[in-house]
Amino acid sequence: MTDTSNINYPIYRKYKNNKSYFKIISKEEFEEIQVLGNAYTLHHFKAKILPDRNLIEDLSINYEAYCDVISENEYKTIKEKV
Repeated sequence: MTDTSNINYPIYRKYKNNKSYFKIISKEEFEEIQVLGNAYTLHHFKAKILPDRNLIEDLSINYEAYCDVISENEYKTIKEKV
């Protein structure tokens, strides 16, 4: 795994297709807002298994191919729709 110790959390990302928005709280915890049509669902994850840790790392480092950086305000605006 890559060293994520120099990242200042929280960080915010969204998939390029605008179907998932993320608030990465720490290297072991994140929120995901999933968008399906007009429905928004919020999921809170604490990484307990390697695939979850890998997802957090992928969202934190070398994410440019599939994610965009978003602001805290953009995330909060989407979260209000949940």
